[in-house]
Amino acid sequence: MFKTLCKLPTAHEDSVWAVCWSHNEQDDDVISGSVDGLVRTWRWNPQTNTLDSKFKLEGHRMGIVSVDIDFSGKVAVSSSLDSHIRLWDLENAKLLRTIDAGPVNSWSVAFSPDGRFVATGSGTGDINVYATEDGKLQTPLATRGQFLLTVAFSPNGKLLASGGNDGLINLFEVSTGKLLHKVEAHNMPIRQLAFSPDSQTLLSASDDNLIKAYDATHAHIAATLSGHTSRVLAVAWSPDNHHFASASSDKTVKVWNLNARQCLHTFDEHSDQVWSVCFDRSGKRLVSAADDGAIHVHECPF
Repeated sequence: MFKTLCKLPTAHEDSVWAVCWSHNEQDDDVISGSVDGLVRTWRWNPQTNTLDSKFKLEGHRMGIVSVDIDFSGKVAVSSSLDSHIRLWDLENAKLLRTIDAGPVNSWSVAFSPDGRFVATGSGTGDINVYATEDGKLQTPLATRGQFLLTVAFSPNGKLLASGGNDGLINLFEVSTGKLLHKVEAHNMPIRQLAFSPDSQTLLSASDDNLIKAYDATHAHIAATLSGHTSRVLAVAWSPDNHHFASASSDKTVKVWNLNARQCLHTFDEHSDQVWSVCFDRSGKRLVSAADDGAIHVHECPF
């Protein structure tokens, strides 16, 4: 039975734009980023179905745009409107490194699967990749496009995708930096991209209210899914490789079965647009974050 397990109505003092659930087997941590400039960490308690506050990570001077957690579950990354990327030690709540990305040169951030790099999209249409060890900028990947709102590594580490204001998807080969495919995916901005756990399918969420699925190898479209009544702001895969969730400006979170091309359930308990969603490592729970300042945890009976 689909149900909402937990609501934190005032998780932050302002809109929550980003949330991520660690897939580390030892920890069951959630991190969130808000317009209030804070990155917060939470521990999921399955006995009480609550998110218990752990740490407040301070340092950004403006709102948090994006967060991610590396494969170890011990390091987090955040990007902010202050044009800085920060790496955090989640075990000790300490700042590890600050990267000055420059004006409008950092938006969405994503760890590479091995945790050695962080990628971010820029206002110039380049994908900037930084080494986590020393913060050094690697050779930028040029899309020759517009502002990039989202970047995503494939779980097998072979592909890096970007999407932005021009509605195009760019697929790069990580080992060579070669642009493999440029896809005219949407006629409005792409808000988020997400690779399936097996790296075979790429989802895109767009301001045109649509979600599209592509064969990641050949960039052929596999499905177009409609159901949201406003901009689709986020998509996230379940670890089972068959289900995914989407979040929208229509204030809802939807859970889908891609194989059946079907929406299984709609959560409508946020009071403002929902910016971010993420499954836990079991795929049984889903966290969502919204402009209402709230974080919700939902149960998904897959």
